[in-house]
Amino acid sequence: MEYFNAFITEILILLFIIITFLQSGLDKITDWKGNIGWLQGHFSKTFLAAQVPFMLVVILILEVITGILAIIGIAQLIINGTTTIALYSCVLAAITLLMLLFGQRVAKDYAGAFTITGYFVVVILGVYILS
Repeated sequence: MEYFNAFITEILILLFIIITFLQSGLDKITDWKGNIGWLQGHFSKTFLAAQVPFMLVVILILEVITGILAIIGIAQLIINGTTTIALYSCVLAAITLLMLLFGQRVAKDYAGAFTITGYFVVVILGVYILS
């Protein structure tokens, strides 16, 4: 626990990532049909319309891996002060958010794209602090 106070900012950012990404991944798992239906409507007038199920699987996998890496990252920060896995979690979170941002922009959901910006700022702060 000697590292807890030294890494409190990083731990809080990783907790944010865990809550955001694992909840989103669990929502996709528990309401697969609802998510597919909504996204098919969301992308119906775009070149991504036929790719919705594939895109949802990719995002689901990335969200779950990101959340798991954040959990492992917190444990490593607290136990031995190692930042590598925490950094990987933040980088993967940033990549996932960029993918989501791309989708929102393609769908011309500019309000949704703007919302992602807030998440991205927190994640990039994590990348900056941990690198």
